[in-house]
Amino acid sequence: MPQPPRPFPFPLPPEDRVRSPRTGWTRAHWEAVADGLLAAVRPHAGPGQALINLPGARPSWSGPRSDGLEGYARTFLLAAFRIAGAGGADPGGLLERYAAGLDAGTRAPTTERAVTADDPHSWPAITDRGQAMVEAASVALALRLTRPWLWDRLDDGVRERAGGWLAQALHRTPNDNNWWLFPLTVGAFLAEAGIEPEAARRAVDLGLAKIEQWYRGDGWYTDGRPRAFDHYNGWALHLYPVLHAHLCARAAAGAPTGTPDHADPTGLTLLDTYGPRLAAYLDGYARTFGADGAPVHQGRSLGYRFAAAAPLWAGALTGHTPLSPGTTRRLASGALRHFLERGAAAPDGLLSLGWYGPYPPMVQPYSGPASPYWASKGFVGLLLPPDHPAWTDPEEPGPAERADAVHPLPRPGWLVQSTAADGLVRLHNHGSDDQPADETLPDDPLYARLAHSTATGPSAPGDIPDNHFGLLSAGVLSERGRIRPLGSGPGWAASGHRPRSGGTELPGAAVTSVVLARGADEIHAHLVTGAAPGTGVRQSGWPVAGPAVRSGTTGTHAWVRTEGRNATGSEQSGGEQPGGEHSGQPENEQSGSGHDGRAGLPDHPGATRPPQGAELHCGLTRVHGFSTARAVPLAGGTAYGPAGAVPVLDGVTTGRPGGDLFVSGARLGAAPPGAGPDAAAPPEPASGVLARTGHSPDGAWVEVTWPDGTRQHAVLRADTVTVRSEPAAGEPRPL
Repeated sequence: MPQPPRPFPFPLPPEDRVRSPRTGWTRAHWEAVADGLLAAVRPHAGPGQALINLPGARPSWSGPRSDGLEGYARTFLLAAFRIAGAGGADPGGLLERYAAGLDAGTRAPTTERAVTADDPHSWPAITDRGQAMVEAASVALALRLTRPWLWDRLDDGVRERAGGWLAQALHRTPNDNNWWLFPLTVGAFLAEAGIEPEAARRAVDLGLAKIEQWYRGDGWYTDGRPRAFDHYNGWALHLYPVLHAHLCARAAAGAPTGTPDHADPTGLTLLDTYGPRLAAYLDGYARTFGADGAPVHQGRSLGYRFAAAAPLWAGALTGHTPLSPGTTRRLASGALRHFLERGAAAPDGLLSLGWYGPYPPMVQPYSGPASPYWASKGFVGLLLPPDHPAWTDPEEPGPAERADAVHPLPRPGWLVQSTAADGLVRLHNHGSDDQPADETLPDDPLYARLAHSTATGPSAPGDIPDNHFGLLSAGVLSERGRIRPLGSGPGWAASGHRPRSGGTELPGAAVTSVVLARGADEIHAHLVTGAAPGTGVRQSGWPVAGPAVRSGTTGTHAWVRTEGRNATGSEQSGGEQPGGEHSGQPENEQSGSGHDGRAGLPDHPGATRPPQGAELHCGLTRVHGFSTARAVPLAGGTAYGPAGAVPVLDGVTTGRPGGDLFVSGARLGAAPPGAGPDAAAPPEPASGVLARTGHSPDGAWVEVTWPDGTRQHAVLRADTVTVRSEPAAGEPRPL
């Protein structure tokens, strides 16, 4: 059964459904959550308050001492947002404890990785590409935000030692990605404090110059590598320069930190550059939040969870946002509540390494027990004064709640598809691979998948890859490798790749792919060229997971759904399937296979309710080229629960001149509460979706007529895709 919301691990004020009709949460809830998170870590502070050593199954690859600094630095940033937003009010004595930790931690910085009885408080020295550089940025930003109440009141000796420790970051080499913003953030504080001002300003200038190299336009940066697009766009590549620009403007005007920037006529040079970029980014980013508050499960460091709210608040803070104040708070509060009511904070109030509860397959080796506290960035909204419209205006619906939409984001090569009825958001990926420039690494499922969503996560290592199209070589499924975007537009996105197996490209083989989407329906087409006749191909769909799932096949269609109060055990088909080549009928119609897989484990920490308390379901249908459909259990589940399954289609190449075309129809959805017994039926593409395929001198083609009469015609050639759309106008006619 879907699990109900879990009790919060700390007390919260009553909901306000007048001001916040969608989440019930207000500024008071954000303050209460911040206070609860900070109170939960307090018992884990070591001697002198310098290291906060949180419990965990394993340390990060930087070692326990670095993890202890991480616990201090990241929670200090949360405390700084809380206190600066309250005008320096600190009834809990947070600043006293963090000041003591600053004193003790910087007395004798060390390269010793372990925390020992002889030295339980020293901070790690900042080294080239060392984790301490990351944490120095959080310490510096926290000191900058709380300067009147902490830094300016420290003894000269403590300021000298702390400044010296921070200044190491100005002279060390960061990793060649968003890490350049850590010396920038340190330098910005030290320049204001008069510590190594020339080196500090140089670090700021260098950091800004670096990210300029990675700016791709329309608000999108790549994170160092050629096509590394993920949540770091918002919670790092936009947040640090925009906050720096905001604080510079406030310092120039002598205004409080949270004063809206549009009130300041001076010091806006940086915001003139980084503010409009943030606004452009938010226009697309806001579309990636589901109606249940979930951000899209894509990219690394997902354990930072509600840090996804940071760029939303930064837009409101600086006045550079396309969102209304009510929409900003609705999205941000939705994200915070989404995670907390699904077990992101354990009963003791500590954040876990995972998405909801702990989920080790999702965790990168650089993460340690305190890493999830980068979620502190999500509290940047507390810098806004309590009377700011982002806190006082009534909540307004987010983009995914207003109407069905399919929106291309050309810079990252994404197509964002959302449906208002269930609030789900699907992100079709035809451009982000996180591959370095000088080599091709094994696929990372958080980047290499054809699609991600707000309700699904990648299958675990060892299970069949979800949302993937590959070739079978010696029984091994090929990887996607480097993704080459081939264009996008209204309702479509396309890419090409050279399939890889065993670390090398399959000789001569290439795959050209396009997705066409409307409403909840998707049509995927792949053209395989250069593969030997008889080569196996495989397409997988959405990985549905939860406390328990049910799966099966009905003719050309494989399906999966979560088991819960809407499930009835019905095996009946729920709608028409896309047609086969040159016809409106399914190809190779066959009787149901009788496969019916059930699995489930109780009380899994990652289990959750599907969106809005609904039953999640998916389907994948053969349209052209594939010969079989089946549903495959996921032994490792996903970040969304221990039981899972994925629909899979298989076929073989024929060696047709110009390439073999493989087409499928897919759908991911959620039956709303109270939908009745029909909601348990296996989901199929909507009645009225018609797909036709064929070959012409121009290439292989697929034509889709959607239920509203709109048509899309895609032509695929090796490494080239063109799509033509026609609005509904009377009866559909052949092209």
